[in-house]
Amino acid sequence: MCPHQNEDSPVAVINKDQMTAIDMSGAPRLNGTTNGVNGHHQQRHNPYAPRASDFLNNVSNFKIIESTLREGEQFANAFFDTQTKVAIAKALDAFGVEYIELTSPAASEQSRLDCEAICKLGLRSKILTHIRCHMDDARIAVETGVDGVDVVIGTSSYLREFSHGKDMAYITKTAIEVINFVKSKGIEVRFSTEDSFRSDLVDLLSIYQTVDKIGVNRVGIADTVGCANPRQVYDLVRTLRGVVGCDIEIHLHNDTGMAIANAYCALEAGATHIDTSVLGIGERVGITPLGGLVACLYAADPEYVKSKYNLGMLREIENLVAEAVEVNVPFMNPITGYCAFTHKAGIHAKAILNNPSTYEILKPEDFGLTRYVSIGHRLTGWNAVKSRVEQLGLKLTDEEIKDATAKIKELADVRTQSMDDVDSLLRVYHSGIQSGELAVGQGEALDRLLRKHRQSVAQENEAEIQPVTTATPVTSA
Repeated sequence: MCPHQNEDSPVAVINKDQMTAIDMSGAPRLNGTTNGVNGHHQQRHNPYAPRASDFLNNVSNFKIIESTLREGEQFANAFFDTQTKVAIAKALDAFGVEYIELTSPAASEQSRLDCEAICKLGLRSKILTHIRCHMDDARIAVETGVDGVDVVIGTSSYLREFSHGKDMAYITKTAIEVINFVKSKGIEVRFSTEDSFRSDLVDLLSIYQTVDKIGVNRVGIADTVGCANPRQVYDLVRTLRGVVGCDIEIHLHNDTGMAIANAYCALEAGATHIDTSVLGIGERVGITPLGGLVACLYAADPEYVKSKYNLGMLREIENLVAEAVEVNVPFMNPITGYCAFTHKAGIHAKAILNNPSTYEILKPEDFGLTRYVSIGHRLTGWNAVKSRVEQLGLKLTDEEIKDATAKIKELADVRTQSMDDVDSLLRVYHSGIQSGELAVGQGEALDRLLRKHRQSVAQENEAEIQPVTTATPVTSA
């Protein structure tokens, strides 16, 4: 079942070669969408929604820390000048993310200037910057005007040995010093371990308890190498939720394709904040993608997600970032991918005509998008063709439409038919029926009419081409 009913949603048309629009305003209801006794609408149960027993579940109570301008700068193709950073920050703010995280101002002089410029924009989103657990970085960060500072240090044996070379005693002492300094400036502070899932659990819980007692706003868990699975994420967040009273943020890399699933499990276990980036860009293959996370959480509680975010802006934001880093939005991208709301199989098309919820967990119109039914292929069904016949204003019986559909499939076995190809065939078929030159099952007569139509079109095109003469200038001797 779906968490929403969208049987009245329109299927609009766009020139996608083989796509057709379906007007759903007069579509019949499927069995089960109304009460059989009194005709009243039934409220469907949403199996994806949090259960009442999950008292720590934050699937319907979360905040997004959008890190395109921090983690995203670590993407191989990324170079954001100030103008681009400002444009992305404004777009994210208009979308409604609660936090925007920026590259450390200690990284470079331009990073510091960009951080200050974005802080002065007056955005509704809170502005954070991400720094090493080091007093020099903290002093620079608090002078930029940010609303909060995200402090991080590696705690796994790998990073303690091969990165910063410090033991847990030093890490704890420095963390306390940096946190107290940031707190003294009256701004938010988060403390996060790095490579949390390869760190010793006793070390993690010890330092998280310590920083919670001195008053951090959030503690962070980071799957820095993308090695965690949903069960591991759930267990660690649930354990941490039992020992700290502050909010819990989670940062998930996508090396094994688990980032969205891990984010969802983290919220189920009690996490409150999820780090994202647009299109998931970041170090290596990046982190939890903003659009994918929104799709996942929309499926669980669409009304909550719609109330928080301007979903119609998602495509604009993704196109903005894709252009900036010179990549294409993937065809299979949740929500905004080229094929996200495209239906092709005949059985699917028939069900979509009756009720789009049969094959859609997301409502495209909630994201300012449209669903499409592809009909110029060998898998097409006569119900989809019938909808196109009605759009074109043609009068054909069901048997005639089935006959025309068979011809579309026959031609599509040779090559996929464009929308113009399908429309021409349907108009020729209709004309032949009306004139008496054609009847159901007369394949040879239809072939003859189609050849005649193609010849007529070719002659018209040829007549439109005017001969061009070129005069040669004559020069005097």
